[in-house]
Amino acid sequence: MAIAESFPAPCLQLLEQLIATPSFSREEGHTANLIEAFFKKQGLSPQRLGHNIWVQSPHYRSRRPTLLLNSHHDTVKPAAGWVRNPFTPQWEGDKLYGLGSNDAGGPLVALIAAFLALTHEPDLDCNLLLAATAEEEISGQGGIAALLPLLDPIDCGIVGEPTQMAMAVAERGLMVVDGEAQGQAGHAAREEGVNALYIALDDINQLRNYQFPLVSPLLGPVKISVTQIDAGSQHNVVPDRCRFVIDIRVNEHYRNEEVLAALQAVVQSTLKARSFRLQSSRIDLSHPLIQAGQALGISAFGSPTLSDQALMPFPTLKIGPGDSARSHTADEFICLSELSSATQTYIALIKKYGELA
Repeated sequence: MAIAESFPAPCLQLLEQLIATPSFSREEGHTANLIEAFFKKQGLSPQRLGHNIWVQSPHYRSRRPTLLLNSHHDTVKPAAGWVRNPFTPQWEGDKLYGLGSNDAGGPLVALIAAFLALTHEPDLDCNLLLAATAEEEISGQGGIAALLPLLDPIDCGIVGEPTQMAMAVAERGLMVVDGEAQGQAGHAAREEGVNALYIALDDINQLRNYQFPLVSPLLGPVKISVTQIDAGSQHNVVPDRCRFVIDIRVNEHYRNEEVLAALQAVVQSTLKARSFRLQSSRIDLSHPLIQAGQALGISAFGSPTLSDQALMPFPTLKIGPGDSARSHTADEFICLSELSSATQTYIALIKKYGELA
């Protein structure tokens, strides 16, 4: 397998090492070690918090805007159906197979390659801060959320996720809600009790047909799906409790808190959000980062999938090599041609942003 001239061999070797090293969420210590050692070998001074590694460009200037380059090195567990060993990096022509190759090892090493290339440019118009973070797959407290308070002020960020190098300028939020209908127990053979299951069914029907008025041109409507239900202890007892779970994907027009309040107003059951953390996100199309992408002819779209963007309080753009449809699937892969092209696009995007910022 010939290494493309436009993609550095050390970064490719790092990707192979990451694939070969299990790094499930909250268990990323070994891949954090690899990334930390990699940066030290490049003559840089990485810093570490838990399983998060970050490094600042050596030509930092306080007067320049700071751009965060971020991707994650944790993975989900292998899906059923892998034909290959998920922890053995395997080349077949242009394709590199292995767990985490596409989500998000490929975007991570492409960002690293771009970062390394730009560290040799002291006159770059922006400061670069690269962070390889943990726990993205579970939106954990020990990932980017733990790291951000330690970093210098950030103006905006590029989040490396597989988007086929299109710009994800909006992203759905996620809210998981526990619903509970309360009734009164009774004997099923007599006209006794208040059936909590029936209350829940009425409420679920309300949720199924409820529509929020603001529909996003990028993300569509708020999507409400009841995905679990549990009630009853035995066949002859009218259940006095019925619990159900709602998966809600929120567009950028709403905060999670107002979505929950609107739904609570139309149902009898008690609704309780497990968390409000994972808000929808959107970057204004007039932002210099988006203007830079448009100047390079990069298309924009709204992403239905969640990333660490939801935890960042500054404008972010999600863009990276690979395809979201490959993520979390058996025989996941990334293409060398995708990595090479992405690195050049990242470099051009960062330079153009610096000019416009």
